[in-house]
Amino acid sequence: MTSQRTRERLIQRLYEEGLSNARVLEVIRRTPRHLFVDEALAHRAYEDTALPIGHNQTISQPYMVGRMTELLLAAGPLDKVLEIGTGSGYQTAVLAQLVERVFSVERIQVLQDRAKERLIELKLRNVVFRWGDGWEGWNALGPYNGIIVTAAAAEVPQALLDQLALGGRLVIPVGAGDVQELQLIVREEQGFSRHVLDAVRFVPLLQGPTV
Repeated sequence: MTSQRTRERLIQRLYEEGLSNARVLEVIRRTPRHLFVDEALAHRAYEDTALPIGHNQTISQPYMVGRMTELLLAAGPLDKVLEIGTGSGYQTAVLAQLVERVFSVERIQVLQDRAKERLIELKLRNVVFRWGDGWEGWNALGPYNGIIVTAAAAEVPQALLDQLALGGRLVIPVGAGDVQELQLIVREEQGFSRHVLDAVRFVPLLQGPTV
């Protein structure tokens, strides 16, 4: 079930659902998603669905990974991206193949440790990890040309807005419970422009690090 044919069927489905960035689709095609889920779920790795990874977290569905990545890259190449929520490391791995540097923050240490191992296995070495509170971002290494958040915040964290470079793009699910929306926020000379996009469903962006 991890055959090339299975992956090709996924890519065709993502294209039919509206993803159009050829580089993003190619990276999703060649990234072995089955490495980022438990062995018992490997046979479902190339379904377009979110899957549990433990600790009440999920690996995002491939469509949403592609959608958020396309939005992030829509204005051109990025050299410095902050990811809030390493999780399984799958979104991290996709980003690492499309941008120069990824800085990834995760509050659950054991998940991030596993993600590090997977990225080393894939020889992706342009990612720096931090165990900490995603609501705080990573101010010491900012500002960032792009910020991507892989959990839903009740409101947009001010720290992330502050760490966005001029012209930078923030892609974030916002809302609580079942009422969430994907937002694209762009930092401009006079402030921020906000674009409400899709209805989405993500796990909540919680505060405070934990092992």
